[in-house]
Amino acid sequence: MAILEVNDLKTHFFTREGVVQAVDGISFSLEKGKTLGIVGESGCGKSVTALSIMGLIPKPPAKIVGGEVLFDGKDLTKLSEGEMQHIRGNEVAMIFQDPMTSLNPTLKIGTQITETILAHRDVSKQEARRRAVDLLKEVGIPRAAERLDDYPHRFSGGMRQRVMIAIAPSCSPRLLIADEPTTALDVTILGLDIALALGGAIFTETIFGLPGLGRSVIVAYERLDLPVIVGVVVFSTIVIILFNLIVDCMYAVLDPRIRLS
Repeated sequence: MAILEVNDLKTHFFTREGVVQAVDGISFSLEKGKTLGIVGESGCGKSVTALSIMGLIPKPPAKIVGGEVLFDGKDLTKLSEGEMQHIRGNEVAMIFQDPMTSLNPTLKIGTQITETILAHRDVSKQEARRRAVDLLKEVGIPRAAERLDDYPHRFSGGMRQRVMIAIAPSCSPRLLIADEPTTALDVTILGLDIALALGGAIFTETIFGLPGLGRSVIVAYERLDLPVIVGVVVFSTIVIILFNLIVDCMYAVLDPRIRLS
């Protein structure tokens, strides 16, 4: 069953120069546990589509003039702002494209991370702060506990992007929308940030049923805990070798051009 269905969505901007059909009839669906990529040239409406799903298009001049956005069977376009606030950041979260304007320059980084956690989770401020520190560590922010008390202008563009990546999964949303989340990141650490922060912990904990395994690996990497790192490397190597061996055997059996003596 699809967790998200977008049917004939139309989002138009009503300007003095006329109507701009930014999104004009897009349809797609996303199954639970799957990943969907939307590809298109700059200005084709990818970001407006994401903002329409989140209910964050500027009104006016923008307006959803047609279609529906079904999240778990519920049409998000028909919900009030209060109902969307309960869903936004809790069940559906988004990593925004421009970290330079997405963070509030008047609020400390810690405040901007914990406000989402406090709004949607029944936890104390201390617990929310500990969660914020863990999130910053997972995206590779050094001295995470100290940096929580810094304002956005103390962070580089790449570090602000990491903060945005950390905020999005803070409440373990069921749907995560990433609008070019690697725009401001250093290309040398893109794989580490995205794979570990968004996928590593969730994948390892879910697949192997070991709570905390993913985070333990990330912390071990940060602290250069060699025994844990070596163990993970050895385990990964064994898995890759076994996988390749199985594929080679299947290829040898199924390919009619190969004869086994």
